[in-house]
Amino acid sequence: MSSNRAPLAATTESPWVRRLLIGTALGFLGLFLLVPLALVFVKAFEEGTAAYWAAVRTPEALSAVRLTLSAAAFAVPINLLFGLAAAWAIAKFRFSGKNLLITLIDVPFAVSPVIAGMMFVLLFGLHGWLGPWLFDHDWKVIFALPGIVLATIFVTAPMIARELLPLLQSQGSAEEEAALTLGASGWQTFTRISLPKIRWGLLYGVILCNARAMGEFGAVSVVSGHIRGLTNTLPLHVEILYNEYAFSAAFAVASLLTLLALVTLVVKSLIEWRAGLRSLR
Repeated sequence: MSSNRAPLAATTESPWVRRLLIGTALGFLGLFLLVPLALVFVKAFEEGTAAYWAAVRTPEALSAVRLTLSAAAFAVPINLLFGLAAAWAIAKFRFSGKNLLITLIDVPFAVSPVIAGMMFVLLFGLHGWLGPWLFDHDWKVIFALPGIVLATIFVTAPMIARELLPLLQSQGSAEEEAALTLGASGWQTFTRISLPKIRWGLLYGVILCNARAMGEFGAVSVVSGHIRGLTNTLPLHVEILYNEYAFSAAFAVASLLTLLALVTLVVKSLIEWRAGLRSLR
């Protein structure tokens, strides 16, 4: 027996409720996201374009940019390999200790970045466990690039793994098993079947990892030593300028990080858009 009733909508809230919810969300984003972002650029150019360029082109600022990019250049590829291997092992294999591995991956999320930096100081500092041995061999970790890289790797370690794990688990392994049955090697199966299925999620995780690496403050602050022009990343340089009441210069350098964040969001949106188009095909 047929019915003439219209199908129920996915939501049954009245129009005023929907408008209230949308308005609340937009107001929250505007107040706590858009307005602060706009103020960063307003304060950065408060003393004019010449002062802005003078602030971002100082030797200390350029050194901070180079150090920030160097730390990210080391941390992201290492976490890419680790995240891919860890997510693949957890999703595709059964082994004892799998739950422990998942827990360990989440440790950087639970540990404060400042505590993470202190752990590296206790391990590699002059009075730490390995400090005397490193000093005897003239290897400097703390208050140098290696310590900054290690701290950055630690705080960004879960980014790619956590992005890939649910994707790999949802896809299963039927296609890979079929390829192996037909005679494909493990490398061929990975490069021709597995990797194309996860490449958008992998790229998305890399972008998030890179953004986190460039914006890290707590752990890097502990291990850097705040040596001006040598071990200060962009976030640390902004803090120093702000503490010295050089507000315009501080916001000028902060605008560089803001631009990096905005570029990251644009690339992220493009990846999601491309992934959405591919899912419709």
